[in-house]
Amino acid sequence: MDSEPRSEPSRHRDPGFALDRFAERMLVVCPRCGGCALVAPRPGLPELAYYTELLFRPRRMTCSPCGALAEWEAEVRGAGLRGAVLGGTEDPFFRRPLWLQTRCAGRVLWAYNEEHVDALAAYVGARLRERGTGSPTRAMFPRLPAWMKTAGNRSEVLAGLDALRALARRHSPADRSDAAHERGDRPRPARSVYFRGGPY
Repeated sequence: MDSEPRSEPSRHRDPGFALDRFAERMLVVCPRCGGCALVAPRPGLPELAYYTELLFRPRRMTCSPCGALAEWEAEVRGAGLRGAVLGGTEDPFFRRPLWLQTRCAGRVLWAYNEEHVDALAAYVGARLRERGTGSPTRAMFPRLPAWMKTAGNRSEVLAGLDALRALARRHSPADRSDAAHERGDRPRPARSVYFRGGPY
């Protein structure tokens, strides 16, 4: 998914995308071989109406090199489904460490997939950042940690994002980043709720 059209590399206009915009595909550490596995919606599902549906759709984790396979479904609670909550260095479905992680500016920089990396790089690399019209409570860029947004860390964060981009092209256990290990750094315990009328 494209982050937004850019006319100048030094200027970024926030399209107001939420993190769920980048949650369709997640690269994770395989629980069997330690290589790169893919978490994605189960094949054959209807087309998305809203990106928030990605938090409730049945998921499948597959590892091509070793053949590992796992399934996830949202928990049914009364009249609704309790889906995943995004954020943190583990995927919210299978609780596996994200494959795209690296140490950066004394923290851990992470992303779900290549499109997520590209969107972050466009924002971090911009000298001029214009706010979007979307809600800042859901938009991804206003909610980034301060260390990623400060000009003093720009070069280091961009180098970290380049490292993540390179990691996305490698899949063997030997390529795994030393940052991508299990830490129990999980998303918030609360869950999104989906009622028949739509997500709330």
